[in-house]
Amino acid sequence: MSAPSTGYEEGLAVGELRFQHCADCDTAVFYPRVLCPHCGSESLAWRTSSGRGAVYATTVLHKRGTDPYNVALVDVDEGFRMMSRVEGVAPADVAIGSRVRLDVIEEDGAPLAVFRLEDQE
Repeated sequence: MSAPSTGYEEGLAVGELRFQHCADCDTAVFYPRVLCPHCGSESLAWRTSSGRGAVYATTVLHKRGTDPYNVALVDVDEGFRMMSRVEGVAPADVAIGSRVRLDVIEEDGAPLAVFRLEDQE
């Protein structure tokens, strides 16, 4: 049996945001796991998200020696929340409620899920 995160990572490698869905309690599950955190079921199946959502919360981080960057919690339209960042806009300009879409970039040799404002398409 492979680690639950393998399906998520394989999805990112092809530009998809994958999440699990529990057949027993009809709930989206993210970050991947072996059991549903809501009901304890093992009946988890992979689904692919549209990659669209809204910023739930955001903050700007100032790390010595680097440019400021944002960390955002995104409520994905399929019903789960994930931590990421919003690219292509000044960190302080990321607003709660902003509509965003997935963008998969490569960072440190691995695919990484980030978001961009929808109106930047």
